[in-house]
Amino acid sequence: MINIAYVGFGKSTNRYHLPYLKLRLDHFNVRRIITPTLGKRAVEQAAWEATGTIFSTDIEDIVNDDKVDLVVVVTPSASHYQIAKTLLAAGKNVIVDKPMATNYDEAKTLVNLANKNNVLLMPYQSRRFDSDFLTVKKVLADGYLGRLVDLEVHMDHYRPNDGLQNGSSIDGALYDHGVHLIDQVVSLFGKPKAATYDLRSARILDSQVTDQIEVNLFYDKAFKATVQTTEVAAIQYPKWQLRGTKGTFIKYQVDEQENDLKTGILPGEPGFGLDVPQNYGKLVYFNQSGDRIEKYIPSVSGDYGRIYDNIFDTLTTGSKKLVSDEQMLTVMKLLDVGQQHISPHTEFFS
Repeated sequence: MINIAYVGFGKSTNRYHLPYLKLRLDHFNVRRIITPTLGKRAVEQAAWEATGTIFSTDIEDIVNDDKVDLVVVVTPSASHYQIAKTLLAAGKNVIVDKPMATNYDEAKTLVNLANKNNVLLMPYQSRRFDSDFLTVKKVLADGYLGRLVDLEVHMDHYRPNDGLQNGSSIDGALYDHGVHLIDQVVSLFGKPKAATYDLRSARILDSQVTDQIEVNLFYDKAFKATVQTTEVAAIQYPKWQLRGTKGTFIKYQVDEQENDLKTGILPGEPGFGLDVPQNYGKLVYFNQSGDRIEKYIPSVSGDYGRIYDNIFDTLTTGSKKLVSDEQMLTVMKLLDVGQQHISPHTEFFS
């Protein structure tokens, strides 16, 4: 049994973490929850207190609790680095929501500290278990597309009135949606050889906070992966487009887990997170005989809770952690150099 503590008890903890953990209480015990506002979520707090979870407002309660094995940091992004650093210095295993830090140097400091103290550090990259991403991985593994030439992945919305006038880089789209998509690409293909960036504010002119991004990741002369997000997409664009020498795969709809969670449908309930057939991705490819084949690929079931399964295995059996140090630092380097320079620009990586 792993005793787990949470720093933060807001929407993200209660929507994207605890509903999945409730299905895994044979492996995890929620020992402590730190929140600056006790009683703000009175019903949820009372339910967890009834199981023995201790609520308080001081992170030192976690630092000084020798029974806490793992801490999950689910707080505003700008606070992630300092909180994670405090916990790692105290010898705690740490999972931190994205982005794990505000820049590459901070991320490197956290990785070095974790390695020095022989503890686990990992960002909560739950979207590695998106249904649409898992389906893309299957299409690639099955070899339908031949040699991959282009990959495009989008995370688009229509929120024309939600822009920010002032803020820091961590408030922008690159560190928000972009970190998920870049991590997905890095998990598939590793570190790119070069990247180009186009970061803009589409909703509020001259805003310091970018809300529309395009990042092109170049892996060799023949393959490029493109990450794009916008908040002014009134007409849906495909979530995924993959083009290879033998075929093309396109999927429009995103993973349904988040939509279900927002409507109160929880993990473990019938139909949770499942795609309906009309939302399956379309594959067109040419077989060995040169025949053109069209088919729809049933979506692989997603499950954000699988990140907790990986954490349990890593802490109890020493198995490989889901997001390696190299991957998390590659993602942070791509975010950092993208935000530091005037857009658009190109960055080369050795």
